[in-house]
Amino acid sequence: MIINPPLTMAILENFLEVGSLKWFYRQVNPAQQPDTTPVILLHGLPAHGYIWRELLTSLEEYNINAIAPDWIGSGLSAKPDARDFAYTPSAFCQALADFIQALQLPKISLIVQGFLASVGLQYALENPDKIERLIVLNTPLSKDVKLPWIMKQWGIPFLGDMATQDPLLVDRTLETGSGFVISDADLAIFRQPYLKTSAVGRALLATIRNLNLSKTMAEIETGLENFEKPILFVWGMADPWLSSVTVEKLATKSGVELIPLAEAKHYPQEHWSKEISPQIINFLGRKT
Repeated sequence: MIINPPLTMAILENFLEVGSLKWFYRQVNPAQQPDTTPVILLHGLPAHGYIWRELLTSLEEYNINAIAPDWIGSGLSAKPDARDFAYTPSAFCQALADFIQALQLPKISLIVQGFLASVGLQYALENPDKIERLIVLNTPLSKDVKLPWIMKQWGIPFLGDMATQDPLLVDRTLETGSGFVISDADLAIFRQPYLKTSAVGRALLATIRNLNLSKTMAEIETGLENFEKPILFVWGMADPWLSSVTVEKLATKSGVELIPLAEAKHYPQEHWSKEISPQIINFLGRKT
């Protein structure tokens, strides 16, 4: 059973150097000893860990230790040159494995959402012994998935070089994908890395060009069919970019649950955190 909420709450901000890479992450670390496995939350494109702010606060209220890193190339994490970091799914997956090991977390629950966060699913499939529970918000899962044009253009020669240097790509993508207005204050934080350095745009361009969705999605789709750890899908059914067909099929399996959100779209944690937090907390608090 999850114990009572602590009296105070704060999202901490930290850096961690892992080999040649510096990770930035947000964390809630309850004062009382948590009785659940630590949770890692992985964001999609073109966001960073700030997108989990509301859910992080809810997790701390219920004494759950949670960490939301900025992917390498995103937010305040390192943005190495493509000659030094490949920006491929396998490179991201290895970097994630090294980050989790550096945090000295023998076992975690994983929450993922969005394009690139599918790397978290690859990590889970490759390291099932390290996973307690898996929670998936709108994330590509099927070999039929295609990059939406609003993201695909970031990888096109010349066009992508210009588009990824435009800080307003964040506003356009997050509001188009979520279907709702995001406050100016929050957009300013999402946009901030693009205003500080051109390296974040170059990293985004390299990431898009190297996603290799057809290969990685085939591996993920097959892997999830045989994955034996508890899975909770929290799915925005009005997502303009991802179908719910694969999720609904997987939800027929034993140990897999689906919470459909009729009005939510691609970034359900941005506008629906209050609605989904209780179900996520309940799922995390169960004993396997």
